[in-house]
Amino acid sequence: MFTWNRGFTVAIAAIVLAMSSGHSSATEQAQQRRAGRDVRQETRQGARHTKQDCRAADQKNNAQCRQDKRQTKQHGRQAARDIKY
Repeated sequence: MFTWNRGFTVAIAAIVLAMSSGHSSATEQAQQRRAGRDVRQETRQGARHTKQDCRAADQKNNAQCRQDKRQTKQHGRQAARDIKY
């Protein structure tokens, strides 16, 4: 009877350990997604400012300012991908 209880205890401990390791992985992924989302949101603000500054300087036409904004957002997306993957 003693060995059955011990085996049962070991099995329960293994299950708990397996469940806790899966939980930490999910938490890490959530943190990565959150960090990526934060980077993208900051990038959007930066892209808006880039375009506003470009238009205010009046050195480029609207299409060129739009292209600058797109490039700024693309760099932010890449930074978010680097965080997640």
